[in-house]
Amino acid sequence: MTAAGHARERMETVQVPPHRLPGLLGLPSGAARGLVLFAHGSGSSRLSPRNTYVASALREAGLATLLFDLLSEAEADDRANVFDIALLAERLLSATRWTRQGPATRSLPVGYFGASTGAAAALTAAAQLGRDVGAVVSRGGRPDLAGEALARVTAPTLLIVGGEDREVLALNRAALRAMRCEAQIEVVPGATHLFEEPGALESVVALARQWFLAHLTGPGGG
Repeated sequence: MTAAGHARERMETVQVPPHRLPGLLGLPSGAARGLVLFAHGSGSSRLSPRNTYVASALREAGLATLLFDLLSEAEADDRANVFDIALLAERLLSATRWTRQGPATRSLPVGYFGASTGAAAALTAAAQLGRDVGAVVSRGGRPDLAGEALARVTAPTLLIVGGEDREVLALNRAALRAMRCEAQIEVVPGATHLFEEPGALESVVALARQWFLAHLTGPGGG
């Protein structure tokens, strides 16, 4: 999985009190239209090959990206933390506040891309931030774990699910019914939970890119 381009990437230390967690900030070659923060799923990290691939493609479309670890190494060893949606959402909120301090990102409209449990964290954070989040995309996510926060999300939300990921698809459809914002579900035919089938992740990229470009606006685009 590769995506060509001339985007700039640099390692960052993301301030999420009381921790300083490693992150990778990617900037497109031209003026950024928006900033997408990635919330990884259970057992994953900023090095997730699938999210790295999606992030690269988004930068090609003119969006800045931030991939960072939501948990320290010690915290990640405790499986309870991996499913602590409130904790993960607070880390995402802290990272969002951190991006508001950087000259390259402070003025960019923000979107969230969440996978697995990270999707619930993204939606929970979006519910708290309201209009300060321009769009949310979930890949094979568990939005149902966001619970009552679903009804408070105002950001346009896209739920992408594999057609063969039947249990998660049912959970996403139930979550969609609980939402009150602009929201839709896109099913990638033949794809399983990790979108490992030929062309499946490319479909995710195309859907996510279209959603973010439609709902995030900034210098040079919208």
